[in-house]
Amino acid sequence: MALKARYIGIAQVVLFSLWLLGGCSSVREAPDITTLYDYQLMDSGNGRPLTLTALVPKLADRDVIFIGEFHGNHASHLLEAQLQALLYQQRPQQILSMEQFERHQQPLLSRYLDGEIGEAYLINEAPAWENYAGSYRPLVEFAKQHLLPVVAANAPGDIIRCIGRHGDAYINRLPPEERRWIAEAPFADIPEYAERFRDWMQNARHLSDEQAHNSYLAQLTRDNTMAESIAKALQEHPGYQLIHINGTFHSQSGSGTVAALKRLLPALKIAVITPIHVDSPATAAVNQEELAQGDFVYLLQAQPAKYVNADYRKQMLQRAFKRAETKSCH
Repeated sequence: MALKARYIGIAQVVLFSLWLLGGCSSVREAPDITTLYDYQLMDSGNGRPLTLTALVPKLADRDVIFIGEFHGNHASHLLEAQLQALLYQQRPQQILSMEQFERHQQPLLSRYLDGEIGEAYLINEAPAWENYAGSYRPLVEFAKQHLLPVVAANAPGDIIRCIGRHGDAYINRLPPEERRWIAEAPFADIPEYAERFRDWMQNARHLSDEQAHNSYLAQLTRDNTMAESIAKALQEHPGYQLIHINGTFHSQSGSGTVAALKRLLPALKIAVITPIHVDSPATAAVNQEELAQGDFVYLLQAQPAKYVNADYRKQMLQRAFKRAETKSCH
């Protein structure tokens, strides 16, 4: 009860009004998202705000809950930690599944959960994401304290990079052990996903047709691997509720990993929670298209722009691509 009392103010109920403008329904609100740690939850079914404690019973019968995040945005990470704890109170048989750990890192992650190694060893030797301590430590520690399974769901970054470089034929080069680190059907297509992914990629960098295709195959490998990891965890722990944490693109609008999981286990009851950036907290608005990106959405402020100078952004991207090119494939 102390946890509920502490956090209930972060997602206070505020008044929303609906109106039609040119056939497009929008929602206007004055959400309490004053700081970069604040968020406002909304029910996409009716366009109304709701508190965190009001959301939890709506998720009671869901087998899998996808929480989309903007990586490094602490409003996302705060919501994840708070929701994990409250869902546990409702259904203690809980699994945490994470994009942020890869399948080959599972033994090391399990050793940490069992108390065989310390956090520094996990962070350095996995290695964990750079923002692990500030963003994902609360989730893993909660699972560790309550003896809950944690799934390293993602495909290894090195394999993804090499698929993006060489295409689908690359997986034939993998030794049998490494082949098991990705889904059995890594390139199983996801309806209407390719166009959305390619639009997103073209905004980041100009790609040839071959590069765009290979990048899409790499993305499919991530989504299909995470979906397969989730399915296996549910089969190993029948009756458990699974929370999966991923970048919002992987679950937005029920596409990506969500669609891949539904193909594997069509009978699952799934909920998708999606973040929506607001430009100005004082005049924030969310339209029907944005509401459709999840069963529930949460409004939050965007992080400061990484780049304002286009030339500097291009320079930094080129450095990153060059670093990737120095890494060899099998």
